[in-house]
Amino acid sequence: MGESIRSHAPRFLLLRGGSLGDFIVTLPVLQALRAQWPAARIEIWGYPHIASLAVAGGLAETVVSLDRAEMARFFVPQPEFTDAQVAAIRSFDLIFNYLHDPVGQVRSNLLLAGAKQVVSGSPIMTRGPAIPFLLEPLQTLAIYETGLIPVLDLPIAARAAGRERLQAAGLAGRPLAVHPGSGSPAKNWPGERFVEIIRRWRSKGGEAIAVLGEADAAEAALLARELPDLPRLEGLSLVELAASLAECRAFLGNDSGITHLAAAVGLPVVALFGPTNAEIWAPHGRGGVQVLHAPEGELERLPVSSVWAALTA
Repeated sequence: MGESIRSHAPRFLLLRGGSLGDFIVTLPVLQALRAQWPAARIEIWGYPHIASLAVAGGLAETVVSLDRAEMARFFVPQPEFTDAQVAAIRSFDLIFNYLHDPVGQVRSNLLLAGAKQVVSGSPIMTRGPAIPFLLEPLQTLAIYETGLIPVLDLPIAARAAGRERLQAAGLAGRPLAVHPGSGSPAKNWPGERFVEIIRRWRSKGGEAIAVLGEADAAEAALLARELPDLPRLEGLSLVELAASLAECRAFLGNDSGITHLAAAVGLPVVALFGPTNAEIWAPHGRGGVQVLHAPEGELERLPVSSVWAALTA
């Protein structure tokens, strides 16, 4: 199959759900496909607010939402596909299915709709690291990349807008970006210690900016109380946030999708891990990533001194 699609610009479809971190660790799959078939047209069926990162980074052309009602047909027995769905599936030379598909229902339905070839990979990590695990299915195409790391290169215009966003926040240079939240309070280093780090950083003449999302209300309130003049990045699309992060100096955060995003755009990253398995989920990036493991997985036992030493190493 690999040889038969070298004679034309192939069309590939990648099916990928999950969170931001899940998507970022799947970027090397897209990078490997781009390297092998530079002219390929790649479509993603996923969550547009996340998958649009791949379009912005030149790793895909289009995104179709998995939340569309008609997508449910691919998950049920004996589906009735529309003519448009059949035509869409048959237009792809290869389909890469990274949806949770424990009994193979999605794969069977894709083939039923006329898929030429389906390459399946599990999104459930049974071993680590996550990136080589997700790359393994490509071996069926004689692609044996194992050492890839996520790389998200944004256009010059997007980065210029990111820089303007930092300047509008009152920053003159390249700041330390700090994300004190995550998807779970159990993965968060105590907020007061982030405040201490920011104060130390600023006392040394450095600039800092907070990254805050919808799930970070408690952290936002703490920063507003303790550091009312601290600039913030909030209310942005992920593409806008990625462009702003790319113009920062370094990043400090918990085990979160935003930490993976910061590493993917090339920032030096210090990632704080508590109860989750860093051997599987540690972020990777060309700027370098230092992972600090909390003693016994208890983030309260990770001292400010250790984090400060990592940041200033």
